[in-house]
Amino acid sequence: MFSARSRGAGCAAGPPCVAGRVVADAGYGQMHSFRAAVADRGLDYVVAVRGDTSAHPGEAVPTAPEREGRMGAPRLPRYRGRARSLKDLVTAAGRGRLRRCIWRQGSKGSMAGRFIVMEVRPAGVAATKAAREGAGGRAGWDGVLPTETLIAEWPAHQDEPTDYWLTSLPADTALRQLVRMAKIRWRIQHDCRELKHGLGLDHFEGRTWRGWHHHVTLVTAAHAFLTLQRITRSPKETAPA
Repeated sequence: MFSARSRGAGCAAGPPCVAGRVVADAGYGQMHSFRAAVADRGLDYVVAVRGDTSAHPGEAVPTAPEREGRMGAPRLPRYRGRARSLKDLVTAAGRGRLRRCIWRQGSKGSMAGRFIVMEVRPAGVAATKAAREGAGGRAGWDGVLPTETLIAEWPAHQDEPTDYWLTSLPADTALRQLVRMAKIRWRIQHDCRELKHGLGLDHFEGRTWRGWHHHVTLVTAAHAFLTLQRITRSPKETAPA
């Protein structure tokens, strides 16, 4: 499933992998099966999701109702409360849990925002099915949905959070590290534009896989060389004459 969804690796093909961690927009992150496939491959992820994604609080525990009589199969544990949207969970937590974070220096100064990090248990048909199958079937499942870490950005001038991410990294990971990974897509998008418009990634007009592979390899090597030059040479050396 992972290979089919991501359609390979690289800029135009699918979600990139940054330092062993997969980052993706909500088009990928919204799919529970995608996140599970990434985790199955031993990779961590930080992916954008929509605020209407349903989940239980991280501290929620399923309980099994008492069995009435001796007839029939015992009832399975389940969450007594209904799953809520990520937006509702963050709003309920309140602004008091927000923490200010500066994640990088931009051209106009520090890039900063207010964020909340909390554990949640994504719910829904796909999440429930995956948890049940992972336990070996209905009879072996204890009803517990796995936790993921939610990162939400809530600007001071907004009445509600504006952006949401789910990650497999633990909730006690340094906030700056979590936010940097969540925000790193700006750098990836910049590299994509450079690959396409500056180095001709999308200029290939051949008809064979081998030709495409050669083209992508050379473009990637050129991009790696230019990036290395940019980060290792001093501004005086790169300045135009």
